[in-house]
Amino acid sequence: MPIETTHNLIEQILAKWAGAIGEDYPGYKGHVYRLFNYCLALRPCTEEDRTKVAIAACFHDLGLWSHHTLDYIPPAVSHATEYLSTTGRQAWVEEIALMIGMHHKVRAYTDRQYPLVELFRKGDLVDVSWGLVRYGIPRSYITVVQHHFPNQGFHKFLMRNGAAWLVTHPFNPAPFMRW
Repeated sequence: MPIETTHNLIEQILAKWAGAIGEDYPGYKGHVYRLFNYCLALRPCTEEDRTKVAIAACFHDLGLWSHHTLDYIPPAVSHATEYLSTTGRQAWVEEIALMIGMHHKVRAYTDRQYPLVELFRKGDLVDVSWGLVRYGIPRSYITVVQHHFPNQGFHKFLMRNGAAWLVTHPFNPAPFMRW
C-alpha cells in the first residue's frame, strides 16, 4: 500500500486554518494525513471518494480550535458545509456532515447509502488508538505512516482536553461521542 505524503487539497484547506490552529497545527496536520492514509488502506477509493475523505479529514476536528470546545462537531460540520458551498460541492454536504458527525460513533455506522461514513469512522479510530485498533491494516503499514507523519503532540492535546472534560463531567460522555 502506498502512502500519500502530500495531497494538494489537504494542503490548501489546512493552510487556511493554520493560524486558528496555532501551535497544534503540525500535530493536527499529521492526524489528518494519517487518517486519510488509513481510510485509503481500508478499501479502494474512487477519485471522488478520495476527495470527500480529504475534505472530511481536514474539517472533522477543526471546531476544537475555532470554537475552543469539546462540543466541536457542530462547528466542524458548519465549516465543512461552508467550504463545500463555496466550492460548488453542495451535493456532498449531507455525506460529509455524516462523516464528521459520526467519526466518534462507538458502534458501526450501518446506513449503506453512505459507506464512506463507516470508512472514515474506522480510519479515525485507527489513528486515535495509535494503531491499537487496526481493522486489518498491517501493523507495518501503520508504523510507516506514523513515521512519515509524526504525532507532534496531537495525542497529548487529545488527552489534555479529554481529561479536563472527565474531571468536570465524570458521569457524562464527551459531547462528540455517538452511540
